[in-house]
Amino acid sequence: MNSSRKLNNALLSVYYKDGLDILAKTLHKLGVNIYSTGGTQEYIEKLGIPVNRVEDLTGYPSILGGRVKTLHPKVFGGILARRDHEQDKQEVAAYEIPFIDLIVVDLYPFEETVQSTTDESKIIEKIDIGGVSLIRAAAKNFNDTAIICDKGDFGSLSDILEKQNGELSLNQRRGYAAKAFHVTSHYDGLIYQYFDKDAPANFKASVSPANALRYGENPHQKGIFYGHLNRLFTQLHGKELSYNNLLDIDAALNLIADFDEPTIAIIKHNNPCGVASRENISTAWLDALAGDPVSAFGGIIVANQPIDEATAKEIDKIFMEVLIAPGFEGNALQILQSKKNRILLLQHGKLPQNKLYRSILNGVIEQDRDAVILKDSEINQVTKHKATASQIQDMLFADKIVKHTKSNTIVLAKNKQLIGIGCGQTSRVDALKGAIAKAHAFHFSLNDAVMSSDAFFPFPDCVEIAGKEGINAVIQPGGSVKDDASVSYCNENGIAMYFTGIRHFKH
Repeated sequence: MNSSRKLNNALLSVYYKDGLDILAKTLHKLGVNIYSTGGTQEYIEKLGIPVNRVEDLTGYPSILGGRVKTLHPKVFGGILARRDHEQDKQEVAAYEIPFIDLIVVDLYPFEETVQSTTDESKIIEKIDIGGVSLIRAAAKNFNDTAIICDKGDFGSLSDILEKQNGELSLNQRRGYAAKAFHVTSHYDGLIYQYFDKDAPANFKASVSPANALRYGENPHQKGIFYGHLNRLFTQLHGKELSYNNLLDIDAALNLIADFDEPTIAIIKHNNPCGVASRENISTAWLDALAGDPVSAFGGIIVANQPIDEATAKEIDKIFMEVLIAPGFEGNALQILQSKKNRILLLQHGKLPQNKLYRSILNGVIEQDRDAVILKDSEINQVTKHKATASQIQDMLFADKIVKHTKSNTIVLAKNKQLIGIGCGQTSRVDALKGAIAKAHAFHFSLNDAVMSSDAFFPFPDCVEIAGKEGINAVIQPGGSVKDDASVSYCNENGIAMYFTGIRHFKH
């Protein structure tokens, strides 16, 4: 049995017409009869190509405002009929049903409509019925029928048909069928998520496309990223992004999104090691780097303002893996491209404020993204001593950093600069000691510095250690049964303490 099938009849019905002209002209050139409906029919006819109307085939017009156009036995019989099945051939002949060898169809833009409106009537109208049915029918009968449901395939299909004299092999048809079932399952998943959003009963996720990475977290592990990175940034220079790069980039973009002033952050192994907010991006870079120039080696740099030439010259002095910025001014890009493998990303999109998921055990856990950004009016003074206006700003600055750092974590800040950080420790005291050691290592004075903690202090030991170092303003969630002990120590030693009521664990 010949596995190749020559195309004689094709049904074209698409929402997006991009590139359809090339395919339609190729089909016409190869002598393929084209069936179509509505706007697609009009589009093809304007190209000077004859079209058979589906209404003439079925004997029914498009009805119910376009909801029913192709749902008819004369259409689906032609798609599903098995060419090597004697009874199928007899029945299509008896009912004058033409074999349809190629289906070209896409789906109503349900996802885009959900993102652009809250009008449920408009959303519901973008749930495709006929398109999904056509795709599934053609994909099921891939042995005889080819299905194209991605406009990105129009050009390549035209080339294949030209080269193969209007024929498609079984492997080609099967490949298109696999893609078709992905399209319909993804589409149905989006619809399910829309209806199930208020009380989710199941976890369903469909993310594409798949992008193979060089390896996973380590060279012996396979790695794949699913998604559209180009919706967030454009890579301007450097080597291919790695699994670990992507984790650090995610951490960097989440952190920088919380800052409005010109700010630069340096990320290492998902944790910030340098952050500074200043009046200009050049000074922000110098002070972010000063926070821990040792850890900055090989790190990820992220800025919320365009990089100018002066800043680029300073950044170029160190080895770093990735630089992310919303722009590059003057010769900044040329300066930074001096290192062949240095990855430069132009950010043009924001991270979606959606749910967070993690695979654990034999399932998946889900949570809301931690989107809390505190204002000075939302923190509660619990000591008789009051922080200065600049210290309050430093505490809010430090609290943003704490939120994006692995627990247990302590952040020390002064003049909107990260001057010491202890993260990922099993003891909060150890986290504080690590932060103090960092500050001392890079010659920062802790007098009048502020301390932020991701969770409450179960004992007063942390405020005691901090107070002896000259730290005299503390921000923390509060909520410990021994809060009074910490507050009492602060009152006795001239330390201001503020409660946020918001814990920022990050595991």
